[in-house]
Amino acid sequence: MAGEILDNKGRGEVSWSWPPIHPEGRKFGVIAIGLSLIPLILLDWEIIGWPMLLLSAGVFAFFRDPERVVPQGENVIVAPADGLVSTITVCEPPEELCVDDGSGAPSLTREPVTRISIFMSVFDVHINRSPIAGTIERVVYIPGKFMNADLDKASEENERQHFLVQRQDGVKIAFTQIAGLVARRIVPFVKPGDIVAVGQRVGLIRFGSRVDVYLPAGTDPKVLMGQKIIAGETILAELGSQKLLEGIAQ
Repeated sequence: MAGEILDNKGRGEVSWSWPPIHPEGRKFGVIAIGLSLIPLILLDWEIIGWPMLLLSAGVFAFFRDPERVVPQGENVIVAPADGLVSTITVCEPPEELCVDDGSGAPSLTREPVTRISIFMSVFDVHINRSPIAGTIERVVYIPGKFMNADLDKASEENERQHFLVQRQDGVKIAFTQIAGLVARRIVPFVKPGDIVAVGQRVGLIRFGSRVDVYLPAGTDPKVLMGQKIIAGETILAELGSQKLLEGIAQ
C-alpha cells in the first residue's frame, strides 16, 4: 500500500522474535549441551547436570545475533560494539596502523585522536560492526596477554585485532577488538579489500572483552562515560564540517 511504513526488513508489521544464534557459536552450544547430559542422564547427577544445562542456554545466549536498525546519515559514526563506555580519552592511534606495512594500504598519522573504549561483559552481544561504510584497508592481528580488558594498558598488551576502514571521500576510522580475561578468540568476518556498509558485521570476540574506536581529529563524541550503547544503532559521533572532512582526507 502506498505510504505504508515498513520495518527494517521491509514488512508492514513489527513483532518480537527470538534473536538468531550466530553460526560461530552453535557448535559451542551443542558441545555444552552434550557435556551437561553426561551427568544428567548417564550418571544421574542432577545436582550437577541441571546447572550445566542452564549454562548451555547461557552459551547460546552469548552468541545471539539480533538485527539492528542502523541510523542514516553521511557523517554518522555508529558504535561497533554493545557495552559500556568505559573511557573517552585523547591519545595516539595504534602504531600498527600508522606504519607503512609495504602493502600500499592507507595508514593513520601519529597525531592524537579521540579514543572511545567500550567494555563488553559476558551479557552483551559480542558481534562487532563497522562504524562507517567504506573499504577495509587493514586487518592487523597482534598476539598478547589476557589481562582485564577494562585496564587502560590492555590496549597495548592484550591480544587484539585492528581494523582500518576508509570511506570513499578519504575519511578513515580505526577500531580495535581487544581480548580480556575470559575472551580467548578473536574472529574476523572481513579481510582487507572488502567493502562494508555502516553497521555491517565484521567480527566477534568470544566471552567478554573490549573495543576501542579511534575518531578522526576534531570529531566530538556524542556519548558519555558510563553510557550503555548498542552496536550498529548508537551514534558515537558525527563528522564535522566539509572543511574538517577535507583535512582528514589529505
